[in-house]
Amino acid sequence: MKVIEKIREADKVGRVVFSFEFFLPKKDKDGKEKLLERIERMVAHNPAFCDITWRTGGVGSENADLTLDIANRMQNVIGVETMMHLTCTNMPVEEIDRALDTIKSNGLQNVLALRGDPPHGQDQFVQIQGGFACALDLVKYVRARYGDYFGVTVAGYPEAHPDTIQSDGFATLEDYQNDLAYLKRKVDAGADVIISQLFFDTDIFLKFVNDCRQIGITCPIVPGILPINSYRGFSRMTSLCKTKIPLEIRAALEPIKDNEEAVKAYGIRLGTEMCKKILANGIKTLHLYTLNVEESALAILMNLGLLEETKISRALPLRQNPRNVKEDARKDKDYGQEIMGQTLITP
Repeated sequence: MKVIEKIREADKVGRVVFSFEFFLPKKDKDGKEKLLERIERMVAHNPAFCDITWRTGGVGSENADLTLDIANRMQNVIGVETMMHLTCTNMPVEEIDRALDTIKSNGLQNVLALRGDPPHGQDQFVQIQGGFACALDLVKYVRARYGDYFGVTVAGYPEAHPDTIQSDGFATLEDYQNDLAYLKRKVDAGADVIISQLFFDTDIFLKFVNDCRQIGITCPIVPGILPINSYRGFSRMTSLCKTKIPLEIRAALEPIKDNEEAVKAYGIRLGTEMCKKILANGIKTLHLYTLNVEESALAILMNLGLLEETKISRALPLRQNPRNVKEDARKDKDYGQEIMGQTLITP
């Protein structure tokens, strides 16, 4: 089932839906199996869908095979509607076809179309021979070759694409408007859902949604929420994505930045308040960037009344022991390295 269909069904009855993003683990069997176990636990809470990232490398590489295998197991063993990221990095058309044909044969109907980050060791994205230059090209191709079989999701950038954000932390009005126009072209080409880049200023996201509506983008715009699990991981990701951090958040984190438990507890409170404000403004979909860590995401959803506490199989952060907190913090610290080439930071 397509993600857009699930969102529309929920919207008809005014039901809030949520989803989880996971990124590829390290390339070993133990890492893969642990991730799948975590996904299975989180799927017990009935997300509308889950998505898995695509790391640069091309079909036939270990990274691509790992993505395709995990996506298949998520869909057909765990039993959750699965959306696979697909990028243009190092992907000639024949390899894009191979990836799409594989997931189609496995019953997946959802793709998140991204340009992709530059390959490891390179500063700039370069279109390879026989490949695509941007996400727009990929959306057009998927629709031309596969018709309406796939639900196609694209990334949206509430603060404009990071490539356009200048040293003062802001994009120019012209760059922001150009980015919106490009987003509309992706939707007009066949994308039916937008998931936003992470943000921490909720007003910026709500303005972005309104600006999209003003230029005729009518499809669902899903907010991407990143729970703060550790100060180091938060700093790395916001720096990488050039995300604006409100002064009050900086002020709250500074005195507790070396206290992992306090940071995680603050992240849960902040994530809860952000989601409450979004829901109060009529948006009924939430997408959580889990960092492959379940506790904070589940705690936020429970605070929102979207989960039953009796179904949570592990203690949440405010009640878990220090050893578990440290283990999850280590996962989060690794996230900035592992996630390169996988997030929504590409056009």
